[in-house]
Amino acid sequence: VACSQEEKLWDAMKITAYVLGTGLLIFTALVNSLSWYVQNVWDTSGHFWQTTWLKFYYLCEGKEWTIFLLGAALVPSLAFWCFNGILMVADVTGKPTFITRYRIQLGKNDPVDTKKLRQAIYTVLCNQFFISLPMLVPMFYIMKWWGNTFSKELPTFQWFLVELSVFTLIEEILFYYTHRLVHLPLLYKHIHKKHHEWTAPIGVVSIYAHPVEHMLSNTLPVMTGPMVMGSHIVSISAWFSLALLTTSISHCGYHLPFLPSPEFHDFHHLKFNQCYGVLGVLDYLHGTDRVFRQTKAYKRHRVLLSLTPLSESIPEAPRRAE
Repeated sequence: VACSQEEKLWDAMKITAYVLGTGLLIFTALVNSLSWYVQNVWDTSGHFWQTTWLKFYYLCEGKEWTIFLLGAALVPSLAFWCFNGILMVADVTGKPTFITRYRIQLGKNDPVDTKKLRQAIYTVLCNQFFISLPMLVPMFYIMKWWGNTFSKELPTFQWFLVELSVFTLIEEILFYYTHRLVHLPLLYKHIHKKHHEWTAPIGVVSIYAHPVEHMLSNTLPVMTGPMVMGSHIVSISAWFSLALLTTSISHCGYHLPFLPSPEFHDFHHLKFNQCYGVLGVLDYLHGTDRVFRQTKAYKRHRVLLSLTPLSESIPEAPRRAE
């Protein structure tokens, strides 16, 4: 039996590597074939961005730690809190009603418990200041070792897209497996249960977690890609900001028009044992999205391209009378 389980695990790992590797190659090929047009547009504004970067570089007098701190900590944090600040207004006040119409779990957090929200904000701030910020110190020295991070020349747009695909692949793998790890009964009880106090999550809860989980599952998967690639600080800043905004959307509790669908991760908070990943590729390979695929939430798991909430156009089936 043990041998059979090992063979199944090994087969799953081989399939995972094959699918993700093939996906990365296809994605890179598409980037190379489609990005030429975007690059032309980028080139027209390239001088502006290059000049702006040099002005910022000299304003900081070339002090690498200052530049790194501003780019890797301040800019992503501002993006996180500005976006979540808007969401928290809707969570607490129910206004604007335009946003609250798109609530996924109807009747939940309507309005949000302010005492519970304050506790979440406190934990998030502690995680940012006492976990994320100290983790930037070893990252800084790794980036200095690479020697490219503080270059006066910005990376090309094509190279940034390649980096972005690698960052996303690494994050998907690391987050999925560390996330499943903290769902083991012992680790769940003492670590991950804190994050799942919110069965109907809101945006700021994206980094409401035990310090160990925040380090292992939230921060490390996002930091690893730039450290592997030796990325420029501008790429790091853009990636960190994008990662924080994406996870905030995944947790926000609203399926808003023209934004990525949060149905996948919202279902994880609702059911606990489904939808562990970010993209859903590894969940498909490991079968940890089977229940999700049988629900109306799966049908709603797409970008909303109209102003009609998907909870109205694809409503839950009415419960049978007992």
